[in-house]
Amino acid sequence: MKNRLSRIIKPKDGRTVMLAVDHGYFMGPTTGLEQLDKMVLPLLPHADTLMLTRGALRNYIPADTDVPIVLRVSGGTSILNDELLHEGITVSMEDAVRLNVAGVAFSIMVGAKYERDTLLAFTEVVDEAQSLGIPVIAVTAVGKDMARDAKYMALASRIAVELGANIVKTYYVDGFEKVVESCPVPVVIAGGKKTDEITALTTAYNAIQAGAVGVDMGRNIFQAHDPVAMIQAINAIVHGNQKPDEAYQMLNRSQNARYSRR
Repeated sequence: MKNRLSRIIKPKDGRTVMLAVDHGYFMGPTTGLEQLDKMVLPLLPHADTLMLTRGALRNYIPADTDVPIVLRVSGGTSILNDELLHEGITVSMEDAVRLNVAGVAFSIMVGAKYERDTLLAFTEVVDEAQSLGIPVIAVTAVGKDMARDAKYMALASRIAVELGANIVKTYYVDGFEKVVESCPVPVVIAGGKKTDEITALTTAYNAIQAGAVGVDMGRNIFQAHDPVAMIQAINAIVHGNQKPDEAYQMLNRSQNARYSRR
């Protein structure tokens, strides 16, 4: 367990840049991931961890890739379903072991009519994963009627920990320090919907300053104008302690250099 956790969160600084490309399990061929390998392979040298589904791993990622894998093991609904996050277990721990993963990720829904289903399924995953020494990342979400604020993010995160999560993935909100303070395991933030680069960089910076150990970012990287430059800028914030404006300047320099060579 400790060895796998050290592959996800780097011991040298206790931080991580996770690249999330698991969107296809409910969104299908998401913009930027229509041909997942062409997008993801150039990004791998800059990612500490790759989060994706078993189908994507087997079909797109070379077997000799040395980037630690966090495997999505929940699903069951698509973007067409009103109950988007009413998820259940989609992968056995036997298959997760076969794929040599560093961790598994499961979405829980707090404050919705089906929260009990997702929480009980989550505990099943925790039981099996713990018996095999596999860390579990809880991906937290709250009901539509609940404000996305520190109170409810802390509620969902703490419930996940109480049920056995080793890492919590949640959204950055104002007062994020309260979420981290009440969560005794490492917290990473979700990248969320695509926004402009400086906003994404600022969110990452603020989360780190508030106590997050890193980001699990997808669309704000692979849908960026220059995905490689963007993930490098995120790395500069998470591992290099750069401020958002410094990382943004680096991003622009990197973009200009890359395009001038074409």
